[in-house]
Amino acid sequence: TGPDLEAGAAHYARYCSLCHGDEGEGYKADQANALNHPEFLATATDDFIRHAIVRGRPGTTMSAWHQDAGGPLDDKGVEDLVAFIRTWEQLEPLDVHDYVPEGEADRGETIYEIRCFSCHGDEGKNGLFMSISNPEFLATASDGYLQHALYVGRESAGMPAFGPLLTPQQIDDLIVLIRSWQVDPEEGPVELPVFDPSTMVLNPDGADPEFVLDDEGRVSVDQVEAAYDAKAKMVLLDARLPSEYLHGHITGAISMPFYSVEEYLDSFSKDVWVIAYCACPHAESGVAADTLKDAGYTKVTVIDEGFDAWVEDEYPVTEGPKP
Repeated sequence: TGPDLEAGAAHYARYCSLCHGDEGEGYKADQANALNHPEFLATATDDFIRHAIVRGRPGTTMSAWHQDAGGPLDDKGVEDLVAFIRTWEQLEPLDVHDYVPEGEADRGETIYEIRCFSCHGDEGKNGLFMSISNPEFLATASDGYLQHALYVGRESAGMPAFGPLLTPQQIDDLIVLIRSWQVDPEEGPVELPVFDPSTMVLNPDGADPEFVLDDEGRVSVDQVEAAYDAKAKMVLLDARLPSEYLHGHITGAISMPFYSVEEYLDSFSKDVWVIAYCACPHAESGVAADTLKDAGYTKVTVIDEGFDAWVEDEYPVTEGPKP
């Protein structure tokens, strides 16, 4: 049987819309690109979209959604989701993938500094917009895909068309520079985190933290770190997917993806503060917190600016499947 568009729409609404927007317009969360952009869909192959869903973009806000990485989607779910995203197509597919640039990375560095750095960051990462040096991205983005994106831009997402602004040689130089950042993606099996309710409460004999929440009901990263240092009694809930948790999480936090909180409601105590966080910076954690609040839990908050702010301040972080 072919793809189930209704199932794909349901997957999108549950797992993708909070970051990419209800209609794929993008940037509801940091670095979440526009999936409905006509030029993107004209040059992104099914394999490109499928690979992004299955393996994610490690080190960014894009998680790996396949079951092999601890996500909720099996092969059929991924295919249904790809087919649903395709329903936004407006242009005929463009076969651009045989293009071979002829340029020099050294020349591209100057152009990148002037034209691209402010949006995409140093060496294509940690910018305001998507990472263009991510290993998983470059493993599937052809040089022709990069060339077309540079020529026509992503106007609705704020990226200008560089075709009228740069010469073909300058665009080739940029492509060669971007390609020089490519490294092999991580391979091999991973040990996934396993939820253990007996270890979810940090410092069970500690005092309750005293938080001053902002107008959105969020707590600052510094307040959480102060409570952490004071060994306050609390639950730190990492609402991201396991693939992101493995690459780094607040030391002592449990892994509980935002879409699964409802399954574990009975594990929480209404007398213990729950502090949820994600990295987008609070889209996923907001869903997790709202699920708890809707179930009657009142000692619930979200870390404002999320995990990235915690890392930036050099507070305790652990890699791997254990809290």
